[in-house]
Amino acid sequence: MEIDGIISAIVIGIVIGVLGRLVIPGRQRIGILWTILVGIIAALIGSAIAGAFDVADTKGVDWVEWLIQIGLAALGVSALDRSKARRR
Repeated sequence: MEIDGIISAIVIGIVIGVLGRLVIPGRQRIGILWTILVGIIAALIGSAIAGAFDVADTKGVDWVEWLIQIGLAALGVSALDRSKARRR
């Protein structure tokens, strides 16, 4: 992966993380850095899943890939929030 790929993964991860966090109702007890990290991981895993189902590269906007990534980010943020809540 080249530097432009890494930078784009970070930017997409930020967007995916924030969107995933917005999908979950209520207040989350995790910071923005955790949200970004979850978003980056969700973007990478979501791209791999979309590629496996052959929906990663379509004409126009890849809506299915975005939905997979946002769903994974929402799951990740929710799981991290629950684990932080149990520690308190």
